[in-house]
Amino acid sequence: MSDEIKSLDALKDAVDGSSLAQVETSVAREPVRDALGRSYATGKRKDAVARVWIKPGSGKVTVNGRDMNAYFARPVLQMVLRQPFAVAGVAGEFDVMATVKGGGLSGQAGAVKHGISKALQLYEPSLRTALKAAGFLTRDSRVVERKKYGKAKARRSFQFSKR
Repeated sequence: MSDEIKSLDALKDAVDGSSLAQVETSVAREPVRDALGRSYATGKRKDAVARVWIKPGSGKVTVNGRDMNAYFARPVLQMVLRQPFAVAGVAGEFDVMATVKGGGLSGQAGAVKHGISKALQLYEPSLRTALKAAGFLTRDSRVVERKKYGKAKARRSFQFSKR
């Protein structure tokens, strides 16, 4: 450890061109697909966990064996599921099959969106930059705050009575 690098010029001299080429090739991502040509990812949001498979197709989205419009009746939740495809610019090119458990409808929609985003970037690594810039590959870690003892809810106190 006696030959420490203390300047940028020394660092530049220490790293030659061949090792830079190795670093660049190691960063290149390979598509991850199974024998049926699908990519799989797990998405999470609040208490909901979604298992998502995507494959090339006509844009059909199936959630727990039902059509997306039947499972997520609210237009806002349907829009949430379409966001990753719109950002990546591949709307209508992939079929989605998802199973989701736990939480409510909003959390489940967020979990499926997270799973779709992760599966898309595994299927086609070139889509990663757009999805990451939109923040779709990051798990939304916000959860409900727990109730504390001596309180009515997480932060709400019981009504104060002077007399």
